[in-house]
This record gives sequence, C-alpha cells and structure tokens, in this order.
Amino acid sequence: MKLPISRRGLLAGLAASGIPLSSLGPARAAIPPRERTLCYIGGYNKHAPPGGAGNGQGIALFEMNRTSGVLAPISTFMDIASPSFITLSADSRFLYALSEIDDFNGKPDGSVTAFSVDHLSGELTRLNVVSSGGAVPAHLSVHHSGRYVLVANYVGGSVGVLPIRPDGSLGEPTDIVRNSGPRMPERAEDNPPGNFAVSDHSGPHVHMVASDQSGRFVLACDAGLDRVYVWTLDLATGKLKPAAKPFLSVMPGSAPRHFSFSHDGRMLYILCEQDSKIIVASFDPATGAITPQQKVSTVTSYFQGSTLAAGILLSPNGRYIYASNRLGDSLAVFRVGPDGLLTLIDEVWMHADYGRAMMFDPSGTFLFCANQRSDSVTSFRVDPKTGALDFTWHFTAVGSPTTFAFLKL
Repeated sequence: MKLPISRRGLLAGLAASGIPLSSLGPARAAIPPRERTLCYIGGYNKHAPPGGAGNGQGIALFEMNRTSGVLAPISTFMDIASPSFITLSADSRFLYALSEIDDFNGKPDGSVTAFSVDHLSGELTRLNVVSSGGAVPAHLSVHHSGRYVLVANYVGGSVGVLPIRPDGSLGEPTDIVRNSGPRMPERAEDNPPGNFAVSDHSGPHVHMVASDQSGRFVLACDAGLDRVYVWTLDLATGKLKPAAKPFLSVMPGSAPRHFSFSHDGRMLYILCEQDSKIIVASFDPATGAITPQQKVSTVTSYFQGSTLAAGILLSPNGRYIYASNRLGDSLAVFRVGPDGLLTLIDEVWMHADYGRAMMFDPSGTFLFCANQRSDSVTSFRVDPKTGALDFTWHFTAVGSPTTFAFLKL
C-alpha cells in the first residue's frame, strides 16, 4: 500500500536525512520548490540597557502567507541580546543584527552579529560577533558595495565601519567616526501643538547611517546634534572622509532620525523625530550636497498632543512615502509629486501602541508595522495606485518588536 506524501513533506524528509537535494539530479526538477516568503523580526529583550529592556526573545522567524499576509511562527534564534535592528545582505546569504547594549566584552560598546542564512529553512547560523564601535547601536546597513556594514551608535555618538569577509563574517572596525557639536534644545520651535515629548540632545546621538545608491557617499542622521552628516568611503581602506559640505544643520531640537532616498537618488527625505516633520531635500550625487526644498508635518492640522516620529518608507513604485508616529500611533501617507515634493493625503491608525519600523513584503502587497509597546505586529494591504492602506485585522504577537527583514525563497 502506498502512502501519500506531499512535496513539502518529501523535501523536509530529505533535508532531515542529510541527503543533499542536489544529489537528486533530474528527479529534483520534477519537484519544483514551493515559493516562500520569510520574515525575520527583532526587538528588545531583557539584555538591553536600563530603560530599554523589553519582552522579546531574540530574532523571530515567520513565514508569510502571500495571499492574506498572515505571519506564521517558525522558530526564534534566542542567543542574541536585543537585536533592535537587522538587515540582510544584497544576495540574502547573510543577516546582520546589532545588539543595542553598552557592555560588550566588558567595554562601553554595542555589538554586531553576522549570520549565514539557510535558504531552505530560513534558519540562522551565527558566524561571529564584533564590537559596533560605540555604545547602544541603533541602526545598521550594508554599504552599496557589499564590502562593509555601517553602524550608527546612538549613545556612543559614532559611526562604525565593519569590513565584510568573504565568508560573510565581520572584521573589527576599520574606522570609527565620532561627531561633536554644540548642545541643542530638547524641543523644536515648530512642534505640533501640545507636544510634551522631548528628544535627547545631551550630546551626539547617531540614529541612522546608510550609503546613497551609488555607494559614493555615506549619510548619517545625528538626532542629538540636529545634523545630517555626509562622508565618502574609501573602499580600499574602509575609512570615512567628510564630503565638501560635511553636514546639513536642521532646525534646533528637531532630531533628524531616519532618511529615505528617491529611486533615482536625487531626492532625500529626512524624518525628524521631535517635531514629527519630513525635510524634503535635493541630493547632488556628484558632491553629496543636501539642499532643503520643503518641510511637511506627519500629522494633520487637527492633531494636538505628544508624538515622536519613528520610521520613513518609500513605496516600491516610488509614488508614496509612509511615516510612523509613536505616541500618536499613526501612519502618515504622502503622495510624491513629479518634482519630488510631498502632499499629505491620509493619516491612518496603527491599531496598536508605539509603532516604530515599517516594511513592505517583497511583493509590495502588504505593509507591516512593529509596535513596540503592544508586543505586536500589525499589517495593511497597500493599494499601489492610490497609496491607500487597508487594515487587515491581523495581529502577530512578538515581544517588543522594532525591526524587520524579509526573505523571498
């Protein structure tokens, strides 16, 4: 009597037996692999510094239903401290996760962990862990060249450059740049009415670092000094050098937090945390110069009260910008005009508390929000023609989530 077996069951059984799928030869071609979308979610756990500890366990792995957007749990990599930001390499072979801590190896440093990614199961294998080059890192990105990981150290007020080795592991920092500048006010003059929230301006606090599309320039938002820094990166040495115009100063107290480039790399959208506004600027890909053109609020004129902007995201088609607001628990939807300028067209409730990072799934069908204080992820179906967000009513339980990375298999 023959027992029926599914294609998924057959592949899983072969993987568990240790038989390489490549050994099947032509027979494997008769069993086309099922397309899958995986989602990694990180956040805060008990290992974070005082005041930042959360309910997370590590890096949680989910599989996304491509029709409904529902995230089904698979596993959790628990041997990592507060992975509050993660990112994949361009080829998705490696995942890099910072640990938002201040005591790595007994020093006032955070750390970055390199993982290899199993493209059959999505499971992570740790390669190594290195210093981030400063305390309490808040963001990291892979340089456009694929040769370096760039790290923004919030409390350390520094940017670390970590070389990527051929096997995907990381070397010790090739450069650490520490910013300095005058003390700035805790609040901006153009706050929403009744905003009692403050941003930490006690010193430099680098919140995001990433390269432009060409890889020629590296930009960083310093929320403590109210500046956006611009450097060039020497690919041979891994050293940063200030651009001709080394930084853009923004409104005192506004706390520039994150940024997003237009698809052509000529417009830069800078999200300011404290006054919850976006600075729309032109970006010169030849010199790295940033020239502000517009400033728009991420809350409507009806809003009054405390809010802190958190994340900014450009739609896959480049026609819309989305921004998240903590405290206000809202998502702002902007239309991008032919000139790159923004028009606020909607403000949507997140259906949860303290929404931070947002990310589209690889198809651009769904937008996911990490809601730190609600211990949940919420999702919206996206209309690519209008930019409209339709709440799916799907909640995914994740302890203190703050970051996403999607993998299409």
